[in-house]
Amino acid sequence: MRTLDTDYLVIGSGTAGLAFTDTLITETDAHVTVVDRRGQPGGHWNDAYGFVTLHQPSAFYGVNSLELGSGLKDTQGLNQGLYELASGAEVSAYFQRVMRQRLLPSGRVTYLPMANHLGDGQVESLLSGERTQVRVRRKIVDAHYGGPRVPSTHAPRFEVGPGVRLVPPNALPGLWHGAATQGLPRRFVVLGAGKTAMDTCIWLLQAGAPADTIQWVMPRDSWIINRLGTQPGPEFFRESIGGQADQMEAFAQASSMDDLFLRLEACGALLRIDRTRRPTMFHLATVSEAEVDLLRTLRHVVRLGRVKALEATGMVLEQGREPVEPATLFIDCTASAVDPRPNVPIFQGERIVLQLVRLPLPAFSAALVAYVEAHRDSDEQKNSLCAAVPFPYRMEDYPRSVLVGMANQGRWGQDKALRQWIRESRLDGFGKLLSAVDRQDTEKQAILARLKTQSMAAMANLSRLASAASGA
Repeated sequence: MRTLDTDYLVIGSGTAGLAFTDTLITETDAHVTVVDRRGQPGGHWNDAYGFVTLHQPSAFYGVNSLELGSGLKDTQGLNQGLYELASGAEVSAYFQRVMRQRLLPSGRVTYLPMANHLGDGQVESLLSGERTQVRVRRKIVDAHYGGPRVPSTHAPRFEVGPGVRLVPPNALPGLWHGAATQGLPRRFVVLGAGKTAMDTCIWLLQAGAPADTIQWVMPRDSWIINRLGTQPGPEFFRESIGGQADQMEAFAQASSMDDLFLRLEACGALLRIDRTRRPTMFHLATVSEAEVDLLRTLRHVVRLGRVKALEATGMVLEQGREPVEPATLFIDCTASAVDPRPNVPIFQGERIVLQLVRLPLPAFSAALVAYVEAHRDSDEQKNSLCAAVPFPYRMEDYPRSVLVGMANQGRWGQDKALRQWIRESRLDGFGKLLSAVDRQDTEKQAILARLKTQSMAAMANLSRLASAASGA
C-alpha cells in the first residue's frame, strides 16, 4: 500500500469541500488532499438535471478566490432584471476551473477522484482497487455530511408497476432519442413538491407542453423565498437590506408560527403558489415572482399525499387513487435534497464536520469554517464562532434556525479580523454592499438603523417562538 502525507484530508469535492479548501490554502501554508468518488469536482452538480440553475445569484456562489459568472443581469426570461443564475453546466465547468486553475497549481493540493475513503485515512481507487494510506498530520474534513441527493442517483420509495414509464428530470431534454421506439409522450405527471418539481413544471411549460397536459402531484404546499430579496447590487438595497429589516420586524412581532409566515409573505420575503392554501413546508427554495406566476397556470394539481404506487392507468396515493391517461410519462422529482441529519459540533478534535453556519449558504459557511480553523486555537473557541445552523426540515424549525444564525452573526461582529474577512468575502453577498453605504445617504442609513433595532427585538421573540415550537 502506497502512502501519502498531508495536513488535511477533505472528503468530498463538492461546493463545501472546495470552498473550504480554497480558503484554507489562502489563509495557511497547509497541504490538502481532496478525495471524491466522482470523476470530477463539483459534487452533486455532476448528476443534476440539465435545466437546473442556482436558486440565488451566481455572484456569491462557489469559492472565495474565483468569480462565478459575469456579474450581469438577465435581460430576458423568468429571471429578467435580476442578477444571473449559473446553469448546472456552468457550475460544473466552474468547479473544474477551480481545481485546474486555482487549487492544483498552488502545489499544495492533491486530488484523488474516483476514490472512496474507507475510514482512518485509507483511500481505495474505484477503478483499480489500489489502496493508499493518507497520513493526516492535522485533520480529516467531512465535506459531505450535509450533501444533497438528486433524482438521478436516488431510488424511488414507491412501487412502479408494469407498463409505467418513469424517468428522472435529467431525461426530459433527450426525449427525442427514444421517439422512434417509445414515441413522444403527450401527457406528464410530475411527482414531488420541492424546487426540482417546480423547475420541471417550468421547463415543460416553456418547452411547449400545454398546461392541461401536466399533472402535478404535490404532497404539500410550500412557502418559497422571493429571489428579489437576494440581489447583491446597490440598486437593490431597498429590496435586499430593507427586506432583511422587514423580515426582522416580522420575526419581532409574530405571535405564532402561522402569523410569522403570513407576515413574511406580507412584506414580500416569501411567496406561495396557491394563495388559497396554507403551505406546510419551507425548505428554502428560491424563485422569482415570474416563475410563480407561470406555475399558477397549472390547474391539475393532485393533493392526495405522497405516492405509494404507480400503475399504467393510475396512481395510488396516501389519501386515494388518481387516474392517469395511457402512455403518460411520470417524472420522479421526489428525491429529498435535505434528508434530516442531526447537527453535531463542527470542530471535533482531529475531525471537522462541515455544516451550515448561515442559511442558506453552503459555500460561505464552508469558507468561514476554514478561516476560523486557520486563525483560532481551541475547538471551544472555534465552535463558539461556528454553531451549526439547523436546517428547517419542518416549518416549526425555522425560528430556531434563524436564531442560531443571528447568534453566529452577532459573535462574528465582535471579532474584528473575522468581521473584516466577511466584509471582503465575495461569498457573503452583502458585506460590500453594507460597507459602501455613504454616511450622508439618509435613506440607506435609516434602513440600517431600522435593521439594527428590529434585529434586537427579533432575537427575543424568536426565542419565544422556538421554545413554543419545540413542543410541537
